[in-house]
Amino acid sequence: MEAFSTKAEDIVDRIGQPLKPYIPAMSRFLIVATFIEDSLRIITQWKDQLLFMQEVRSFPRGLSHLFLGLNVLVMLSASSLIIAKKHQTYAIYGLMGVIVSQAFAYGLVFDLSFFLRNLSVMGGLIMVLSETMVKRKQMFAALPQMSESNRRMYLQLAGRILLIFLFIGSAFHGEWSLIRLTVSIFGLAACVMVAVGFKAKWSAMFLVLFLSVLNVFVNNFWSVQHSHYKSDFLRYDFFQSLSTVGGFLLLVSTGPGGLSYDEKKKEF
Repeated sequence: MEAFSTKAEDIVDRIGQPLKPYIPAMSRFLIVATFIEDSLRIITQWKDQLLFMQEVRSFPRGLSHLFLGLNVLVMLSASSLIIAKKHQTYAIYGLMGVIVSQAFAYGLVFDLSFFLRNLSVMGGLIMVLSETMVKRKQMFAALPQMSESNRRMYLQLAGRILLIFLFIGSAFHGEWSLIRLTVSIFGLAACVMVAVGFKAKWSAMFLVLFLSVLNVFVNNFWSVQHSHYKSDFLRYDFFQSLSTVGGFLLLVSTGPGGLSYDEKKKEF
């Protein structure tokens, strides 16, 4: 089994070799795709968004304008910075702030599906944050401080664990069938492997392919015409899934990090 998996990884590496230089940029764009889409949706549905905030969520008129405007500004600017690899730490914290603020503003704090999906989106952002970690001199040598390499390892671990929540939420949502049960078992096995860092790149690539296909068939918002309300929800789920796919792609590119079975195995 070990020989088979090693051979399979070598084949995937050879096939994907031409794409390797472009994977980090692709993954960054996909990770922030949901924020770009959300900001454009707010702009194109500005009146509907204001109406919802004021009449359903009881926001004062001026505050609703301010909240939506700030959301659009932060999402577009932070997403651009992450794609351009500029001031990424501040950009990531800004987008995390958007996730938290929207959960409260839209009354989705206790919505399990929303919660799990956004955990995965945060996982992708944390993967980007771990990539930005570089070795720097400690400002206060006499004080105990965590090294940049250790921070990166813990961030990579947190990012890996958070990424799998989207699939976990999807696996237990909807009607069951034999095919769905079989697919869910394989998917959950791959999620566990990603979380512990066992054959992490291979497992992450499987989830990239699986989630991409599933996303096209399940969240096909372009085929829904009778209700733009339903179309908006499907589009939102589609782009959130894309962001999670971007997180897994970044994992494929950077590896699982030091706190993983794959890395520990290299030490022996």
